[in-house]
Amino acid sequence: MSETSPADTPTTADTPDFDAMARDIAEVPAVEVIVTVAVNLMSAAAVKLGLTEEGDEHKDLDEARKLVHALAGLLDASATEISSFHAAPLRDGLKSLQLAFREASLIKDEPGQGPGEKYTGAIYG
Repeated sequence: MSETSPADTPTTADTPDFDAMARDIAEVPAVEVIVTVAVNLMSAAAVKLGLTEEGDEHKDLDEARKLVHALAGLLDASATEISSFHAAPLRDGLKSLQLAFREASLIKDEPGQGPGEKYTGAIYG
């Protein structure tokens, strides 16, 4: 067992400075963290739905379903914590992804059974 503690270990380009990362995260407001996570989920879902320039190259509806569902859950859970200034465009993006999923799916979900519809209600399109 080594006698050096993690604090004694020098930080190099290959080892991240976790203390600095924690300080950086501590300075970010919660709303920004929530919005950033939501945008990342939206971007990943768009890729998995084949909505990017690469199109069908990365299309995977099973993965897209999970991402859209997670996004809907996050937005539902954080609705009272983020302002409508932030929530409205995120909800619009979510609805667009849900409609894109419904359009891309060969086997259509019943209304209310699509990804995230547990949180948003049925999406028709």
